[in-house]
Amino acid sequence: MAIFAIGDPHLSRAQPKPMDIFGPQWANHAERLFANWRAVVGADDVVLVPGDISWAMELEEAFLDLQDLDALPGTKILIQGNHDYWWQSISKIRALPLPTMRFIQNDHVMLPGQLAICGTRGWLLPGAPGWDEDPAHNQKIYAREVGRLQLSLQSALKAGATSILVMMHYPPVGEDGAPTEFSRLLSATPGVRLCVYGHLHGPSAHSRAFQGVLDGVEYKLVACDALDFTPLRIA
Repeated sequence: MAIFAIGDPHLSRAQPKPMDIFGPQWANHAERLFANWRAVVGADDVVLVPGDISWAMELEEAFLDLQDLDALPGTKILIQGNHDYWWQSISKIRALPLPTMRFIQNDHVMLPGQLAICGTRGWLLPGAPGWDEDPAHNQKIYAREVGRLQLSLQSALKAGATSILVMMHYPPVGEDGAPTEFSRLLSATPGVRLCVYGHLHGPSAHSRAFQGVLDGVEYKLVACDALDFTPLRIA
């Protein structure tokens, strides 16, 4: 079993939304993603998908995109991204007939060898662009997401996890690599060794993203366009 990660597929089968307005690298991105996925991921592998899965607003429309992912090789583990407005009821999502997909919300998915996958969406970091537009609101959501990450990690430890991989949608560490409440929590949790995240698009954003080790935890950017739309093997 290999573990891969790739975020931000931004699928839109119900109401197609061309992504090449964000740059020529996004032309026909879904077809390229699916082809690359099939080329590198096997049936026994696991793929982490940290958010921005579908542009759909309603679950019924998102189901078409989820079916497309479900048909690809491997087990998929997903968290919510900032554009996943269809992600409202975790019970309804988990009730969908998607046999190869697992959804994390305040909990975890356990893999063989007591390896747990944890995660949460995350939020803007204090001082980041957009934070000062509504600092009280942003602080509230930021604190809530830190709490959700803590719930996810605690559920894994309670279940006996000895190693933990984490995925978040928003970057958990700023461009300067300074610790955040997210990174402090990850560093303080036994067994956490890697955190993957997405959200950032375009060469400029990719070049500024923090990637490397901070206080014992490695961070990797796995947004689709940062990986040339090919799932990255992470474990």
